Amino acid sequence: MSFPVLLDACALIPMPVADMLLRLTTAKQYRALWSEEILEEVERNLVSQLGRTAQQARRRVDRMREYFPDALVEGHEGLSQAMTNDPKDRHVLAAAVRANAELIVTFNLKDFPPAALDPYEIEARSPDDFLLDQLDLNASAVLAVAREVIEDMRRPRIGWTEYVQGLSASGLPLFAGALDDAFRRT
Repeated sequence: MSFPVLLDACALIPMPVADMLLRLTTAKQYRALWSEEILEEVERNLVSQLGRTAQQARRRVDRMREYFPDALVEGHEGLSQAMTNDPKDRHVLAAAVRANAELIVTFNLKDFPPAALDPYEIEARSPDDFLLDQLDLNASAVLAVAREVIEDMRRPRIGWTEYVQGLSASGLPLFAGALDDAFRRT
């Protein structure tokens, strides 16, 4: 079984980031996990931050539930009060603990200080660093996913350069550069 990784809402909101993360879990590179609270936060922020309609946001989250039914972590609610990380993200750490996740992928690293994570042997990593790790572990699988994303883009159609630029603009500058280097070596 792939190693368990809890995805924070902030990593699931920008579509280029979420698309790569979810496609890599489909490719069995790791096992994605989230809680109902995380999905609710994704849905709210798609509307408030990205201007999606409530219906568009609901459809995206419903598809995540449908395609990844094993990702949902339950039974962690009682653990939240024991967590010592940022109060607004205690539910995230509690879900990671409950699911025996090895890693939390988040853009909000400051909300998960090592002192709060170490007792549970969990690390927090940015999506950029996590995806760099995935590229190092299995470049051919990550490149295949990237090519699949480009092939699936319909409106608008994009090429490799636009895709890499989009990843960089979405908070993945290191991964985008390394992915482009790997692509150019193939």
